[in-house]
Amino acid sequence: MKDNKIKGNLGEDLACLYLIENGYNILERNLTFKFGEVDVVAIKNSILTFIEVKSRSSLNFGLPSEAVDLKKITKITKVAKAYISNTSLDYTEISFDVIEVYLNENKVNHIERAF
Repeated sequence: MKDNKIKGNLGEDLACLYLIENGYNILERNLTFKFGEVDVVAIKNSILTFIEVKSRSSLNFGLPSEAVDLKKITKITKVAKAYISNTSLDYTEISFDVIEVYLNENKVNHIERAF
């Protein structure tokens, strides 16, 4: 379990570096409400983006994005609604993205508007 947490944190760090390098402003990391959590909240070009980061060191359990199921999507959208209602950000669109991090390859795959 501890190993997965370390991998998850490393994946989130790599995802945030990727986002910053690509012009995103990171607003939140590990945004948590009692009903769920979002790994990263970022904004770029007035698009408020809620990002789920999935990291893998192998494909033994499938593609990282395949782990984002309907239950996870429901939690992320609830967190997004709560966050939006509790902040006064200036944005024109909302996007729900998934970032896959392949730890052994140091590779990031950004899936925009994943759901």
